[in-house]
Amino acid sequence: MGGVSTLPYGTWPSPVSADDLTAGVTKLIDVWVDGDRTVWHEGRPSEGGRQTLVVADDDGTRDLLHPPFNVRSGVHEYGGGAAWVEHDTAWFVNWDDQRIWRIDLDDTEPVPLTPETDHPRTVRYADLRRSPDGAWLVAIQEVHDVDDPHHVVNRVVVLPADTPGVPHVVHAAHDFVMSPRFVADDRIRFVAWNHPNMPWNDTELLECSFDPSHGTTGPARSLAAGASFMQPDGAVAISDRDGVWNLWQIDDAERPLTDGPDEIGGPAWIFGLRDHVRLPDGRRVWATGGRLHVDGDTLDTGAAALEQLAPSDGAVTAIVRWPDRPSTVTRFDLATGATTDVVPAPPTPLRDGDVSTPERIEYPTAGGATAYGWFYPPANADVTGPDGERPPLVVTIHGGPTSCARPWFALGTQFWTTRGFAVVDVDHRGSSGYGTAFRDLLDGNWGIVDVEDCIAAAEYLAADGSVDGDRMVIRGGSAGGFTVLASLTSGDVFAAGACSYGIADLSVLAADTHKFESRYTDRLIGPWPEARDVYEARSPIHHLDRFDTPLIVFQGLDDKVVPPNQSEMIVEALRAKGVECEYHAYEGEGHGFRRADTIVDQITNELAFYRRVLQMGSGTFWHDTSAHTPAAAPEGA
Repeated sequence: MGGVSTLPYGTWPSPVSADDLTAGVTKLIDVWVDGDRTVWHEGRPSEGGRQTLVVADDDGTRDLLHPPFNVRSGVHEYGGGAAWVEHDTAWFVNWDDQRIWRIDLDDTEPVPLTPETDHPRTVRYADLRRSPDGAWLVAIQEVHDVDDPHHVVNRVVVLPADTPGVPHVVHAAHDFVMSPRFVADDRIRFVAWNHPNMPWNDTELLECSFDPSHGTTGPARSLAAGASFMQPDGAVAISDRDGVWNLWQIDDAERPLTDGPDEIGGPAWIFGLRDHVRLPDGRRVWATGGRLHVDGDTLDTGAAALEQLAPSDGAVTAIVRWPDRPSTVTRFDLATGATTDVVPAPPTPLRDGDVSTPERIEYPTAGGATAYGWFYPPANADVTGPDGERPPLVVTIHGGPTSCARPWFALGTQFWTTRGFAVVDVDHRGSSGYGTAFRDLLDGNWGIVDVEDCIAAAEYLAADGSVDGDRMVIRGGSAGGFTVLASLTSGDVFAAGACSYGIADLSVLAADTHKFESRYTDRLIGPWPEARDVYEARSPIHHLDRFDTPLIVFQGLDDKVVPPNQSEMIVEALRAKGVECEYHAYEGEGHGFRRADTIVDQITNELAFYRRVLQMGSGTFWHDTSAHTPAAAPEGA
């Protein structure tokens, strides 16, 4: 048997190939327990990103829906809440037409419930729930004006659960609505908000009467306002009224049910989130990180996160995000703590000693503030770095920017660490999970504090000897892509950058993005167009005199959130200036890549780009036998 080899960091032969990131990989999205059946919603890169429902029962496991059905909502462009399962039935939104369909779990043919439109996908649905008597569905409906793409109406609707019908409009008086839920059989509660707020800012919890005999509703009345309300369930909802997302009972008055410093839930970028549920016996269950709470008792599962809680008698089933292995669908017996993996973790090519697990870091940043992150050191059972050498660093920024780093296992992170790169996933000021005050630090400061904190994270790790300060790169997508570009115009800390569907010109974004985020920058930057000067001052496209760092750019050509013109303008400008800039554009991809061939092509080109720019290895070290050899990527601007 061979021993451990010594090779330069960044050149290590890895057990993780680019193809491993998608081959046999599924994305777990949602889960339900319906009697003796468990149903889950999963995405499949190998099928072009198609999403389907899978059923497990005493007869085994089977797909409930087959091509061309694709379970995915287009509401807010980010979707979520595209299915609901209850009483031997599944209701789902089909991607191609955005209609609501119904199918029995006994695998009959799906039946459409909402009307066909003359222009497919102009009427979209999300966040489905069934009424207690089983006769009705409540949902979010989003209507796009064919003649005016900027005119979009969002509203709550009710429709028959079993037969085709025209939805009845419940509420359309706010710019946005989410989480419509039946309360008993005679009321509907939901959350609403108006521009320029986002659902993690100033929302309102409303309720209206409901007549189950006819499916009609009365006018909505406000139950609570002036905070971020999420996930109403009966008289309980998540609220940050006290500065942290906790459970509150909201009826004739508001009172907190939990007071923990750990937040419950996260920002509602998508619909259908379930971070607290009721058991059949009435007990409340909620999750914080990897801990399950049942009234006063806590079960520490050892997981990094528990998502989409699905209650049943004496148990909770959840999508479990582990720090050291792929996600599972796991059932937790609340009396004994015993666990059953309904969907076990798929095998990976990693061996003992190959897995890099996250280490939480807390570090000083500009103005005496503190920022956070998760550090992943290099790990490879067969290779170590030379004495006295430090690994190169990959700084990763989450999107949003109101989101957070997620310290759970991702084969994409192990792709880097097994090759001898260190990775830090940054939670800059404004990230979620640290309370409302920390989250609000981004207001008016986007393009400043996020940049400061990414640079500070890199410098902190270089100063303590964890990484090589001369070989640090930065990567991010969407809002994280903007932070990449802004960081590269703010100093010479990074040797290279990778920007995926990022923002180069904030003014263009403010005038040319979708409704959900069209006023988001009012809070992050300033009101548009009154603050035009600030938008220009923060936009990387206006600071090319300070941009001399090699850049690789990736863009989906069907992106409606950050249109391709954002990537094209920065690529064209950098090439005109003579800065090394590589561009890869992908037909059929939107905001976030879903197809296997795209994912493989992106990571392969990014690795080759870093190795070339950082001049890593020579001779036999230069050829990465563990990486996929990409086809030529289509060129953009």
